[in-house]
Order: sequence, then structure tokens, then C-alpha cells
Amino acid sequence: MKTVEETRKMIDEAVNKIREEAPGFEPSAGIILGTGLGALANEIKPLKKIPYGEIPHFPVSTVESHSGILIAGEMQGKKVLAMSGRFHRYEGYSMKQIAFPVYVMKKLGVKNLFISNAAGGMNPAFKAGDLAVITDHINFMGDNPLLGPNDPELGPRWPDMIEPYSSALIKAAFDAGKELGIELQKGVYMGVTGPNLETRAEYRMMGKFADMVGMSTVPEVIAGVHAGMRILGISVITDECVPETLKPVNIEHILQNAAKAEPKLTAIMKAVIGRVDN
Repeated sequence: MKTVEETRKMIDEAVNKIREEAPGFEPSAGIILGTGLGALANEIKPLKKIPYGEIPHFPVSTVESHSGILIAGEMQGKKVLAMSGRFHRYEGYSMKQIAFPVYVMKKLGVKNLFISNAAGGMNPAFKAGDLAVITDHINFMGDNPLLGPNDPELGPRWPDMIEPYSSALIKAAFDAGKELGIELQKGVYMGVTGPNLETRAEYRMMGKFADMVGMSTVPEVIAGVHAGMRILGISVITDECVPETLKPVNIEHILQNAAKAEPKLTAIMKAVIGRVDN
């Protein structure tokens, strides 16, 4: 396990590389794009694109639908730092490795973090292609990125999780949805490790406590709360996970449903980013 000093050095080395590639760039918003949801990156006016492999200590995306590029640029008049592709526990990465880019964003000045993911809809009212704003989450991953020594420069030892997802940003998302004519669902997200999808019995159990389930987001949100960021999370419902009507799915099916929902997600995220203060 890394010491506080070792972790600080790693963060500084990653930050210095990004500053070297994009001198004077000071982002106020960070974006993490999930499975099959890379189109929002095309809406950013890029200043610099940096492959993850060129950033010290950054993990490398191994999932086929994740491009693995950090984009420094502008959107809606705001400086944004976007991760086109993220990391997962099922790739073999630790929760600390997954959370690492969030702390790099914090050091670069990011105050608002926007996260998207692909998720299975366990709420019977959710249909494939829906967007669901995350109002809360359950960490069912069996791990936590904050385990080990705490660096008070990053955040408090015992961060409060009463509101991991900003109520102000949630309101902004629903306001944007009304203006754009995009219907939004909302609910509790359960984070699991994957990579297998769940059994009927697991969906039945999880559905008693959460509305959607996915294999990401929770580590980054815990780190973001620890770092004092405001967070908006939106799930794209890529498959319907009601045990009584469950059907087999594959990654192609999931990516197809994510692609159908992408324009709606892009419109909502752009609108909310345009509304927030730096």
C-alpha cells in the first residue's frame, strides 16, 4: 500500500504531465464517460488530447468501447477535462487505481464532476434507452478507494456521504430535461464488480434496494466526495433486469442501446455544464 508521500508524488507527476501538454489549462468541470457513451467527447472543442498511456500512473482502458484518451478543452464556454473511457474492477484494477484520475482532476482545479455509465434497469418502470439520474448509490463492490492512509490535502479521513450526488446538479438536469423535452428517470445505483451480469436471484435481491445496477461509478464518486466535488451521475439503461421477464443479453446489445441514448445524454450533460458556475 502506498504511503501518503508516494501517492502525492504520483498525483503530482500526472498533473505535471497534463500541464506540460496543456499549459495554463485550468478546468472547472471533469467528465467521465462510460461504456458506449463517448459521443459527448465530440462536443468538446479540444485543446489537447492525451492518451492515458502517456500520463504517469494512469491505468489504461482495456474495454473495447473505451478510447482511453484524456481531453482538455472547452464546452459551453467552460474549461473541461474529459476521460473518454474509464477503468473497472473487473479489468483487474484496484479501487485506488480507479479513483486516481479523480484526485488528478482535483489538483488541476476541477470542482464539478459529471459521470455517465451503462446500467441494467431493475426498476420495472425503466426501459432500455432511458436515462436515469442517480440520486444515491449502494457500494456492493466489497472494497473502498479510501482504505489505507488518508491524505488530508485530498480530503477528510471520514467523508460524509449524506449527499454524494449534488441536489443542485440533479435539479439542473431535470430542468434541462424539461426544456429539451427529454424524459428522465431517477433512482438508486448499485455498484458491483462484474464482469458477469447478474443472476435472476441477484436481480431479485438487488431490486429491493436499488433501481439500476452497474460495474463502475461508485469508486469515482467516493473519491469525488472525499475531494469535495459536486457530482452529477447519469445512467443509460441498456437492458431490462426484471427477473420475471429476463432475457439473455450480450455486449453488442448493450452497446446498441447505449448508442441510441447517446444524443439525449449528450444534450442533458451539455445543458447542465453550461448552467454551472466555475
